[in-house]
Amino acid sequence: MVFNEEEEFQKFNYTPGQFAELSYFGAGECPIGIASSPTEEGYLLFTIKRVGTVTTILHESKVGTIIGIRGPFGNGWPIEQLIGHNIVIIGGGFAFSTLRSLAKYILANRKLFKNLTIIYGARNPGELCYKQDLAEWENDENLNLVLTVDAGDNNWTKKVGFVPAVTKEVAPSPDDAYVIVCGPPVMIRFTTPVLTELGFSNDKILLSLENRMKCGIGKCGHCCIGEKYVCTNGPVFTQEQLGSMPKDY
Repeated sequence: MVFNEEEEFQKFNYTPGQFAELSYFGAGECPIGIASSPTEEGYLLFTIKRVGTVTTILHESKVGTIIGIRGPFGNGWPIEQLIGHNIVIIGGGFAFSTLRSLAKYILANRKLFKNLTIIYGARNPGELCYKQDLAEWENDENLNLVLTVDAGDNNWTKKVGFVPAVTKEVAPSPDDAYVIVCGPPVMIRFTTPVLTELGFSNDKILLSLENRMKCGIGKCGHCCIGEKYVCTNGPVFTQEQLGSMPKDY
């Protein structure tokens, strides 16, 4: 999407991992992770899955349709903390959006980071997002890309298997590394024990719980976990932080 006025775009300062509230007048709004990187000028990019009234309307909108946007919200990925380290990005399905934002940011500032590994999975090849980016990354010496699907087709030549199992097989090194995870709750639930087994400490495992959010400002209570609100205290948490919170996520 693009803003009607360039001045408004310049005011929209965001960090990879943050989200915005997208709205269609008269229908409501919904929180969506920002898939573009601050290094990409002139537009914002979102991955929208058709799951309800607002997302259905957004899917059916024509080019030029005016929609509303609030934000950015949330804490995003801790960029300054990640600089100078190896980075492992693990994503699943449509939740790859904010991970795409981080990957693009790292590649645009490649000298600030060490090795970059991306493990990305989907139910089938058709549900892999940002195929153009993935095709470019496969031939990019600046990162190691591993793609997997739960079930392949006759044209699929890459890995077949669930993300946790493939992560264990690839076995990214925890040495001087942070691992960034975003995906369906079931993927996160089974991936984090694998990361612990591989030697990643809980303070180096960063997760996004953005799937729980609603209003974006901590008022509706939809994303409350104990005393924390995912939309205002997150959506990014370390595994160490989650360990002291109720297991509602």
